[in-house]
Amino acid sequence: MTNTGAKMFARVTFYPTLLYNVVMEKITTRNWYDRIDETVVLGALPFRRMTKQLIDDENIKAVVSMNEDYELSLLSNTDKEWRRYNVEFLQLSTTDIFQAPSQEKLEEGVNFINKFRNVSNEKFSHTGIVDGRDQSGTVYVHCKAGRTRSATLVACYLITKNNWTPEEAVDYMRTKRPHILLHTAQWSALKQFYTRHLRPTS
Repeated sequence: MTNTGAKMFARVTFYPTLLYNVVMEKITTRNWYDRIDETVVLGALPFRRMTKQLIDDENIKAVVSMNEDYELSLLSNTDKEWRRYNVEFLQLSTTDIFQAPSQEKLEEGVNFINKFRNVSNEKFSHTGIVDGRDQSGTVYVHCKAGRTRSATLVACYLITKNNWTPEEAVDYMRTKRPHILLHTAQWSALKQFYTRHLRPTS
């Protein structure tokens, strides 16, 4: 499918599939969001009414959205609204279903997440933690359903944090959020990220 076709398909199916996600949360064991580790919560689109719950219950200090602008415009907080709650916001716009985040966006997202890890004494030039500031807290990483685009970014975070292969990262995520769904494009992005950052050279 062409880039234009993929964008049109994602836009047309956005609200029907969002409704599907709401229904599935009600009638199955799926959660709207799941904690992956001490730093990351992976989830679906955070509705405005969830803001206080996320901040109070999950210690959300930052949000990474993989959504395009039209997906956020009606139901979720804007950058300005998140900052009103002292929550940092990063948008890494990626078309749903058919596309994976670019390597540049994956690197930016991992660096952003790492700012909030409880590693105030570490000096990781490759993660953006360079001055010892303690900004520790939880980052809510989301797309529409918390299954594909956002799961790709969280897998990259786990790869760098734990020195894991893509398969190890995805297997671990599935123990926390079983319904994540990665397609060929997302697996390709993970393998490229792993090759660029971790795979030993012979």
